[in-house]
Amino acid sequence: MRITVLALAALLAGCSAPAAPEPAPAPSTGGPRIVGYFTDWSGYGRNFQVRDVDTSGAAADLTHLVYAFGKVQDGSCRPGDTWADYDRPVTAAASVDGLADRAGQGLRGNFGQLRKLKARHPGLRVLWSFGGWTGSAGFAAAAREPEAFAASCARLLHDPRWAGLFDGIDIDWEYPNACGLACDTSGPDALPGLVTALRRALGPDAVISAAVPGDVGKLGATDYADVAAQADWVSAMTYDFFGTGDTSGPTAPHSPLTAYPGIPRATATTDAAIRKLRDLGIPAGKIVLGVGFYGRGWTGVRSATPGAAATGAARGTYEQGLEDYGVLSRTCPPTGTIGGTAYAFCHGQWWSYDTPQTLKAKMAYARSAGLAGAFAWELSGDTADAQLVKAMRAGLTPP
Repeated sequence: MRITVLALAALLAGCSAPAAPEPAPAPSTGGPRIVGYFTDWSGYGRNFQVRDVDTSGAAADLTHLVYAFGKVQDGSCRPGDTWADYDRPVTAAASVDGLADRAGQGLRGNFGQLRKLKARHPGLRVLWSFGGWTGSAGFAAAAREPEAFAASCARLLHDPRWAGLFDGIDIDWEYPNACGLACDTSGPDALPGLVTALRRALGPDAVISAAVPGDVGKLGATDYADVAAQADWVSAMTYDFFGTGDTSGPTAPHSPLTAYPGIPRATATTDAAIRKLRDLGIPAGKIVLGVGFYGRGWTGVRSATPGAAATGAARGTYEQGLEDYGVLSRTCPPTGTIGGTAYAFCHGQWWSYDTPQTLKAKMAYARSAGLAGAFAWELSGDTADAQLVKAMRAGLTPP
């Protein structure tokens, strides 16, 4: 029997003095959160600039833009790429307002452009994200002195050179007390301690978010309910379930919404991750669902049906086995859907990715489950007219 997405969704149920109460997140202003990550490396080979977030129409549909990544070093928040962040002079052609950066005048680089973007879209809130897959090793040391870490982050966010630009912070620790690129034994209270210290240092009006794994096996390693209590939301990384290391197959969609007959791991779905987060005691209104603006693919495949063998990862523009939606939508359009996401078979390659249609269904799921909204990793993978961001907005705020 086939269960619709909506039917399935319906089944989801400065430091303070010690005596002072913990600051709580500011109350939600209402409406779903539509969040997009912008990476500091987008402006290099991809030539995706802050200006493109505006001209594509994405900025008008986003509620939050998350700038990735700052780094965590010696227990402190640090800039990740100073050249891209604030040193690089931006030309008039790449500038949000058509004016080139001039030496000695104003803030340069992505930060200068983000300030111009916020001036053009006053309702857009900007967060600075720290960590990421390759940048999470420093969190374990930071967690040993959370107040010092939080104070360093507050100083950096309020640096006079870009004061007022950032509305808060995103912590992307992959993965506390578990294994990401590296393993740590920080303990289940390490991340909650960092987020609590950040809330104290930044105050109740700052926006604080934290990324959480989509892998249900990792969700028990940390007290994510305690994280959610102090954060405005937690961002469930519900993608990359398949296709990141299994180069010989079987082919499977990297971001299925629901399980399907023959799925290699039944719990490797968005729905399973959301259910687990709810089981951990995290309110639905504190969960933001993650979607990828890219596909994962294999080559040497002889069957369009999911579950086929492969000879390796498909060739991608920037990385083997990975390609932007904006490219795949032209070069290898969908040939089917399974588990609530799309797949494509062309020229011996098999790709899986979300389309505007499947994203609208995922957003309907998020609405029905009472989730806080959705976030996208990351904006450069979209089309020039922001088809995926527009689908997120349409799905989360239907007429």
